[in-house]
Amino acid sequence: MLTQSRNPPIPQSLNLGRLLAIARKEVIQLRRDPRSLYMAFIMPAVLVLIFGFAITFDLDDIPFGVYDGDGTLRSRELVEAFRSSGYFTLQERLRRPADADRLLERGAVRLVLWIPAGFAADLEAGRAAPVEALLDGGDANTAGTALSYAQGIVAAYSGRVVLAGQSGGTSIDPSPAGVTAEVRVWYNENLDSRLMIVPGLVAVIMMTIAAMLTSLTIAREWERGSMEQLASTPVHRLEVVLGKLLPYLGIGLCDMVVVIGVGLVVFHIPFRGSPFMLFGAASLFLLGSLGLGIFI
Repeated sequence: MLTQSRNPPIPQSLNLGRLLAIARKEVIQLRRDPRSLYMAFIMPAVLVLIFGFAITFDLDDIPFGVYDGDGTLRSRELVEAFRSSGYFTLQERLRRPADADRLLERGAVRLVLWIPAGFAADLEAGRAAPVEALLDGGDANTAGTALSYAQGIVAAYSGRVVLAGQSGGTSIDPSPAGVTAEVRVWYNENLDSRLMIVPGLVAVIMMTIAAMLTSLTIAREWERGSMEQLASTPVHRLEVVLGKLLPYLGIGLCDMVVVIGVGLVVFHIPFRGSPFMLFGAASLFLLGSLGLGIFI
């Protein structure tokens, strides 16, 4: 007894007219579904705004305390350099050196700047004038970042003192260095974490939206009972899959333009490189993500 296969054999050449008809059908269905339109065009911009502002590795307003054992104009200038940097917020002024342990232990401050007596006198005499930074190392990432900020502020203050005609310098490290390292950072000169996070969000959001949309379109066909109608037509399953992928490939590329535009306008992410290379690689990436949605 001969039985007919449910799926016809793969044709020698795909019929472009049938494929485009499936794509047109998908566009009409998508246009009539406000939730899918919201997910396709509004959700990417919302996600990049939420993630772009919420995810950051930069530290601002680090609470710090000061023990000023010198009490001179020079020591107050150094404290003001920390306050005006935008990275540190003065929380408390210590009256005794022993208060540093108490503040760090209860987490009231992340850093204690310790300026010893004779700080200004050492600067005037041309001697090294070390200051001490006590940090809470419970969070190693925060401590390392705060230490880098503190070293940069002290180095900048030392440079201003030297330019003002004062010999000697100020350093977190009391041992003078014989070699001066000049560091140059490429591609992200200010080490802004958003320049790393927002471009990465393009891939994450595109993969999520593309996989979700294509998986929902197959589920929608089964829920509405139209998958059986498609199976009864002469359209091959490969034409059905490709016809459903084409509209979402175009939507994915439009979403990528929206996400990149939000990054450029809102987060001031510089665009460097070839846009043709970007869209070519994005098309391949979206095809993989759309295929993942079909598989799901």
